[in-house]
Amino acid sequence: MFVLTIIGLVGMMLADDDAAATENSDGGGGLRGVPAEFRPWILKAAEECKQPELTPALLAAQLYQESKFKTTRAEATSHAGAQGPAQFIPGTWATWGRDSDGNGETSPWDIGDAVMAQGRMMCSLLKQAKTSGYGGDTRALALAGYNAGWQAVKDARGIPHITETQNYVKIILSTMTRFQGPGLLDVSGSGDGADALRKAATRIGTPYAYGGGGPGGPSTGFCDGNNGYLNGKCSARSTLGFDCSSLVQYAYWPDLKLPRTAAAQYGATSDHAVSRHNLKVGDLLFWSHGGSGSIYHVAIYAGNGNVLQAPRTGRNVDVAPLTSAMPEDDYYGATRP
Repeated sequence: MFVLTIIGLVGMMLADDDAAATENSDGGGGLRGVPAEFRPWILKAAEECKQPELTPALLAAQLYQESKFKTTRAEATSHAGAQGPAQFIPGTWATWGRDSDGNGETSPWDIGDAVMAQGRMMCSLLKQAKTSGYGGDTRALALAGYNAGWQAVKDARGIPHITETQNYVKIILSTMTRFQGPGLLDVSGSGDGADALRKAATRIGTPYAYGGGGPGGPSTGFCDGNNGYLNGKCSARSTLGFDCSSLVQYAYWPDLKLPRTAAAQYGATSDHAVSRHNLKVGDLLFWSHGGSGSIYHVAIYAGNGNVLQAPRTGRNVDVAPLTSAMPEDDYYGATRP
């Protein structure tokens, strides 16, 4: 039997209004919605800096703005020659780069090396901002220094009048809330179900994107005439995220290669049906408008009467009570992958 404790909520900035799951601090500043491979390094970088302004959410928002957490040379090399997920140019990397992950190589392409170098540089910039005497938010000054160089900040005696830098600062500070809030679900026990839930929980706070996401992580989606729209516009095309079934596929991949859609996932697992009274962590729950051919939603059972899900356009991956995750009358059944 698995025991689940929900560890974190520092701020319900992007969580759903009807989510009634109990959430407390995860000890990491409420970090959410970042890829699993980045999470420990972001938390470590923030912890090692003694400047309280350098929160995990600030580092995460900055990484997202720099590279959208991309790590390949094709996706994370800028026109100016900046490299890796934290976008270091070679000269700056020579100052801040270290072999933080202990693999024998100091590389801006290694996630650990890059994030720790980002943290060291931002920590230093925050110290300079505090002693500079320049007005304004010290975080904004530090971010401007990261983007344009501290000399440009000194010359302007504040944020430089450079459109790219001003937008960079504004976007990061305004998107920090996306990465604040519920942390990981702390799942004890072992097995495919617990492992899948742990993996899916690293994506709490990731936006819903209809048709987006897959085994490799979040991606932009599409609109089909009925789905993917927000306020009359096709939100899915510009939103990097998951829909309900891609989150499930991501959670179980590659140990179990589930098909892409909720209906197909039900078909692939329906020979292991589970009573609602015998649910275990990792079980899949399905909602339908009538019959197996009309299944429209899938979620992962998270224990204690809660599910982890990507609910719908305009919302984010979250934990919600099973009884209110979707209309109760639409609940169709559960399976054990």
